[in-house]
Amino acid sequence: MTLSDLPAGIDAIVDFVQDRVPGDAIARRLRDLGFVSGEVVRLLTRGPLGGDPLLVQVGFTRFAMRGAEAARVQLRHRDG
Repeated sequence: MTLSDLPAGIDAIVDFVQDRVPGDAIARRLRDLGFVSGEVVRLLTRGPLGGDPLLVQVGFTRFAMRGAEAARVQLRHRDG
């Protein structure tokens, strides 16, 4: 599952951030912002009509991001 597919209000765990091209600057920036393996992430809400932007929380930090960026973040279900 990707972050862009995550239902609002559900916690998940970051598995990895997918590089779309070699040296993907967006994927690298997402990792720099804290989207790293093992971090808890939650989709708080979506923009108008269920689209962009997405309001996402990783750790104690909130980000507004596009769905195309969120689709790079691969997730796994949170146990418990």
